[in-house]
Amino acid sequence: MKTDADPTGIATSGTLDSWWQLQGDWVEPPNERRGGTSGVQRIRDERGRLLYAKRQTGHIYRSLRHPFGRPTVLRERDALLGAQRAGVRVPEIVYCAAEQDQQGWRGLLVTAALEGFQPLDDWYAEGGRERHGERLHDELLVQVARNLAQLHRARWQHSCIYIKHIFVRVCGAGEAARAEVALLDLEKCRRRLTPAQAARHDMQQLRRHSSWNDADWRRLIEAYRAAFGSELRGLPA
Repeated sequence: MKTDADPTGIATSGTLDSWWQLQGDWVEPPNERRGGTSGVQRIRDERGRLLYAKRQTGHIYRSLRHPFGRPTVLRERDALLGAQRAGVRVPEIVYCAAEQDQQGWRGLLVTAALEGFQPLDDWYAEGGRERHGERLHDELLVQVARNLAQLHRARWQHSCIYIKHIFVRVCGAGEAARAEVALLDLEKCRRRLTPAQAARHDMQQLRRHSSWNDADWRRLIEAYRAAFGSELRGLPA
């Protein structure tokens, strides 16, 4: 049996079989794509901590480096570690491993829940902007910009950056309230040759798939340019 565990040691606590046997409610029921199946369950560990387990069978991607296929959970693991090193808030990896037998690849990625965070589109729908005011909303846009700029400066391209993949948490109340931002769903994340390539792709994609008005977008781009730290052409106006 061929195995591909995390060289950083993340996969040393427990075994793939023991983690695989932990079952919970499906958040994303298994769907067929990339030649296999992939789904996400909400589970709890022995301490009662809320976790999310991405289970995949035969779910691979191919690249020049991996022409015969590699489990996509390992690509997402690499992206999460890269984003963390870049200073981007992403879910904490609790366990990750993959193995191959005669039936093909089986992979598992377990991450800790982002306590108190919710999708940005849900926050808007629930009246978060109106409830907390424009000062905090401006800070939220700045935090989104900074996280994305840090990701791109490290040459990581999210590749699927919709507003639903940006999570927000508001800490404190009144004038002391502050916004925190996290990025999720890095399964399609990949390295680009230059930061500019990553930036242009993601920012154009985010502009198409966000509900921000022109004034909000200008503020986000202004903060993004400041965080990116160098001249960058081709960003959507």
